[in-house]
Amino acid sequence: MRPYILKETNWKAIRETKFEVAVLPWGATEAHNYHLPYGTDIYEAEEVAAEGARLAWEKGIKVIVLPAIPFGVNTGQFDVTLDINMNPSTQLLVLKDVVDTLNRQGIKKLVIFNSHGANNFNNAIRELGLQFPEMFLCTCNWFRSVDQTKFFENKDDHAGEMETSVIMHLHPELVLPLSEAGDGAAKKFSYAAMQEGWGWAERRWTAVTQDTGVGDPSKSSAEKGAKFFKATTEKAAELFIQLARTPDQERYR
Repeated sequence: MRPYILKETNWKAIRETKFEVAVLPWGATEAHNYHLPYGTDIYEAEEVAAEGARLAWEKGIKVIVLPAIPFGVNTGQFDVTLDINMNPSTQLLVLKDVVDTLNRQGIKKLVIFNSHGANNFNNAIRELGLQFPEMFLCTCNWFRSVDQTKFFENKDDHAGEMETSVIMHLHPELVLPLSEAGDGAAKKFSYAAMQEGWGWAERRWTAVTQDTGVGDPSKSSAEKGAKFFKATTEKAAELFIQLARTPDQERYR
């Protein structure tokens, strides 16, 4: 039983602990090329958050990791079988109920620990911030917390070298041989604004990639995944510690 993991702990431990920070892992259920499990984003969110919480707990920080939300925004993948979509408006309602619960129970800091690129909680935080002004709500993308180029040869957008390496480290039993993976080749928008980064449109996934991957997984390894996991969990712990130890009046400098 890990006292910082809500689904594992119990009422005896919970009622004796005053938690300072809650962490809500948020993933997605979607195809990850041919070789990775549909739950890749869920495993990553849960396990990076858990290890970050363990490191923070060892420093005396009372952090609690909530059960992961398994569904993310997959509107661009509506025609990929069993890619389960949760609309942004639905995410807002789910998040509101979680925030309301924490607010009533005196846990005033929440980290939405995101593991899926299409999830974007900025506007939800703005809206809920008006409704729950005593709460401090923030979101982070754990996979962007460190420079991937220091660990991997190929840039990963989805199911490429980074994600494959991380899952090879965490759950090798769920990864098919790399010989069975697609090459992750993907088309890009023809429009200059999107290519230059100042315009945006949602990608129709099946028009962009044949294997559902966007990124070459061929150079992946469990060793690379272990190093990246360690670096990102240390960054997560740093965030949890800062949130707990920084007085509200010193939040801004």
